Amino acid sequence: MTGPRAARLPEQEVASAPSRSAQRHPAESDIKADHVTGLRAAVLLGALFLVSVFAQIDRILPFILAEAIKAELGLSDTQIGIITGIAFAVCYALLSLPLARMADRGSPRRVLVACTLAWSGMTALGGLATGFAFLAMTRLGVAVGEAGAVPSAHALIARRIRPERRGMAIGIFSVGIPLGAMAGFGIGGAVSDAWGWRTALVGAGAMGVGVALLAALAIGSTPALGRRSDRPYLVESLHLLRQPAFRWLFICAAATGLAAAPFFAFGAPFLMRSHGFSATEAGLAFGLLQGLAGIAGTLLGGRSFDRVVRSRHGYLRLPSFLFALAGVTTAAALVAPVGWLAVALMAPAMFAFTFILPFAFGSVHLVAGPGREAMGSSLALIGVSLIGPALGPLLVGMISDRATAAGIPNGLGIGLMIVPVASGLAALACRTADRWMAASRH
Repeated sequence: MTGPRAARLPEQEVASAPSRSAQRHPAESDIKADHVTGLRAAVLLGALFLVSVFAQIDRILPFILAEAIKAELGLSDTQIGIITGIAFAVCYALLSLPLARMADRGSPRRVLVACTLAWSGMTALGGLATGFAFLAMTRLGVAVGEAGAVPSAHALIARRIRPERRGMAIGIFSVGIPLGAMAGFGIGGAVSDAWGWRTALVGAGAMGVGVALLAALAIGSTPALGRRSDRPYLVESLHLLRQPAFRWLFICAAATGLAAAPFFAFGAPFLMRSHGFSATEAGLAFGLLQGLAGIAGTLLGGRSFDRVVRSRHGYLRLPSFLFALAGVTTAAALVAPVGWLAVALMAPAMFAFTFILPFAFGSVHLVAGPGREAMGSSLALIGVSLIGPALGPLLVGMISDRATAAGIPNGLGIGLMIVPVASGLAALACRTADRWMAASRH
């Protein structure tokens, strides 16, 4: 991003933006606002919030249950990395865009309810697993359902919530992530210790089915936009990725996933192995802190993003700083001599991983344009979920297995050093994306 040629690129992008925008959004006039306020908005966001909570619970449970699953089924750390990483991420990423297309061009309510039913049922089936293959297949099924959750929810927010309130709306929806993580780690660990990991999975899946039915009633009818494009959806997506601002947002998303996925997959096992925590203690410490930091992060992130949208500058400056800080503190946590200090040093990363959500999704919606919010969210999710979760937990597991076999102490901590490195990369990508966005919107 240095040198005379790089310095001219933003100006060239701005100069050609109007003509490209006209080509890219030929039917924006067909998109009619159907914004809701007051009680109707509260009901809508409440339903989306519950869906988000249970999506995160069902996603996070194998992380806190990993030690119990590993012991009963005789799995290795590498296999745990596959189950919590690549088995979920590949299917999630491959199906996210087709489901986003259904949400953009059809009824996002139907997509959201169907997806919630699908992942909840597959979570419950995971409790019946007798081996690695069956468990991995159920995680693929969970990924199929969850692939459409965020794009369809964001499409609902874009259609029903006024633009100047969407950052906070995304923040409220995203609060389900830390609360779901807190419930998944805390309650999941306690249920596993008391009744076993199978009960935790079956119970969470059954409750998710109830949430899907509640959401179907609460969200209400959401007809298709009636908007059509001359370009196939995949071609539109590739065209969006050609824009420098969106491309750097995608890189930022990929780096964030590479940092967050192994952090959540192996954070609790790290506390259990390196500092002697029980599953209940690790779940409560890790889950409670993640919940508190995450709630603050998503809500403050939503409010802050609404503010920067009005000011039209500094779109990703704050997330960039927070990721740089998180990289330093997480590296310190992995070598901390006592457990409570390690947990405390993990807090900045937990905050950064959630603070960026309204910024990242709000930014991709701005760049993608009206009627393409689900597409933008889907592409961002592909960046977050394909590279990071597919490779991050697997690499950490492999490094941990190798280090432990070689007799090196704190082998899992060595593998987790991927997290601070990826956090630093996310900080750089955020800063670069911020510069491109500022140039293209002035």
